[in-house]
Amino acid sequence: MFLGEYSYNIDEKKRLAVPTKFRQKLGKKAVITRGLDNCLFLYPIKEWEKLAEKLSQLPISQADARGFSRIMLAGAMEVDLDALGRILVPDYLKQYASLNKKVIIAGLYNRVEIWDEDKWNTYKQQIEGEAGDIAERLKDLGV
Repeated sequence: MFLGEYSYNIDEKKRLAVPTKFRQKLGKKAVITRGLDNCLFLYPIKEWEKLAEKLSQLPISQADARGFSRIMLAGAMEVDLDALGRILVPDYLKQYASLNKKVIIAGLYNRVEIWDEDKWNTYKQQIEGEAGDIAERLKDLGV
């Protein structure tokens, strides 16, 4: 399980260190892809395979299903964690998430999210201000 929020830097070679707590759960390989809200998602291979299987079952006759599958699957890339626990962030994903030097790595149970630090802080501030209203809307989902 991935939990917590960590601040890291992308180095000049486009490498990003993964928090030590997350490395064992990710293993030597992981999948990075476009996420929602202009962040990146990083999945352990087994979690990615579960999600990819669900996406592959969406009806190709529906435009939303095709679009979402394309964003997630075509945007995905397998990455290796090097001996120091770093991954190489592909340029197209860096651009998608507007990643600069400072990033936030957030653990969200079965995935890791990678955010530009400024975007994360803005997003987090907004969501924290709406937390009560969001919780109210989620009550029908059993939260």
